[in-house]
Amino acid sequence: MFDGTYKELFSEDDEVLIGEAVLTRFERARIVGARALQISQGAPVLVETDPDDFQPVDVAKVELKARVLPVGLQRWNPNGEYQLIPIQWLADREFISQIILDDEEDD
Repeated sequence: MFDGTYKELFSEDDEVLIGEAVLTRFERARIVGARALQISQGAPVLVETDPDDFQPVDVAKVELKARVLPVGLQRWNPNGEYQLIPIQWLADREFISQIILDDEEDD
């Protein structure tokens, strides 16, 4: 039961303590959307891109896949505990499934 106080959880060995060690589709959408907005407003791009095909959402997806974004997530438990998780600790199911599909096409 939540008693009105918040407590940050710390992991000594860089492990995800709240939820799975996987980026959810909602977290992924929020990160890509926020980063695409930053890029469209003139923020520097952190990966090399083709200047002819420059769509902020596509660039944000590439940056997320490359894990170059200095972004973390804050995950909460119902009892008020939370953990700040760098995205580098999380696997991306969509990216992993795309790799598997690409490997199957090569066979």
